[in-house]
Amino acid sequence: MIILGINAYHGDSAACLVADGKLRVDDRVTRFFHNFGVYGKTHITFRHLLAHCSGLPAWRPYYKEILQCERKGGKVNFLASDGAKKFVYQQINRERLEAPPGTATLYSDLGFMLLGAVVEEVAGVGLGRFCRDRIFRPLGLRTTAFVDLSLLRTRRFEPIASMIAPTERCPWRKRVLCGEVHDDNCAAFGGVAGHAGMFGTARAVRAFGCAWVSAWHGRRGALDEEAIRFATAERPGGTHRLGWDGKAKSGSAAGSRMGPRSFGHLGFTGTSLWCDPDRQLVVVLLTNRVAVSDDNAAIRAFRPAFHDAVVGALEG
Repeated sequence: MIILGINAYHGDSAACLVADGKLRVDDRVTRFFHNFGVYGKTHITFRHLLAHCSGLPAWRPYYKEILQCERKGGKVNFLASDGAKKFVYQQINRERLEAPPGTATLYSDLGFMLLGAVVEEVAGVGLGRFCRDRIFRPLGLRTTAFVDLSLLRTRRFEPIASMIAPTERCPWRKRVLCGEVHDDNCAAFGGVAGHAGMFGTARAVRAFGCAWVSAWHGRRGALDEEAIRFATAERPGGTHRLGWDGKAKSGSAAGSRMGPRSFGHLGFTGTSLWCDPDRQLVVVLLTNRVAVSDDNAAIRAFRPAFHDAVVGALEG
């Protein structure tokens, strides 16, 4: 059993809150985070965050500032602490937009970090516990979880190396990562964040995708049909759905043979999940493209070829 990280689950946490009536997708982020509204961000909604059209930057190296605070600022054990997480949220609040909200589509880690924060704010529990209680357990995903790095440090937990695939040698952690999130900012958070940090087996990721497809077809289960249909519906102005990506007309990672209503998500390290609801097909790909270097871009050609081969094999 090999475990690799994939971040297709995170939008589902927000979908749970929407289904509960505790969050509306058109609520402004400032409803929960009052300091967020500076520099033109007042009108950003959770719909903008979920569809990656908020105008927020794609990424920022917050982990470098956290490392500097720990190594030069004298903040002992600041990395992977609650203080580090609050520091990142403060930095996101101060970010300037790269485009007005709703005018451009750009995948943004920052937006999903905020989604993780709002889940914790509304639910009153940590993101890891919320996902465990509301998503993993109801769907029977026993091999899916975040790995809390603070527990590895304070309680000296050790991941079972034989069950977890390593990613690459991290230049600032100075070791080959195994059982630790690869994403630098998520590691600075402590391994539990809204944009990264999930570990699961191919079978568990497939079960998650099957639950979405089953709900999409109206079959009773742990997920709400109306919320799933709403989240996966096509949106004007780009391929992104709410928490998912859709299939582009050309050049899609899903290839050329999956249906136009397919939805999926990619992971930076080479993971992906694509669902074709019309075929009732779920395809999981867990690879490690960063094993040698995170500059390895061969996955871009491999993903569409892989999905075309799967569909071709099924259709004879």
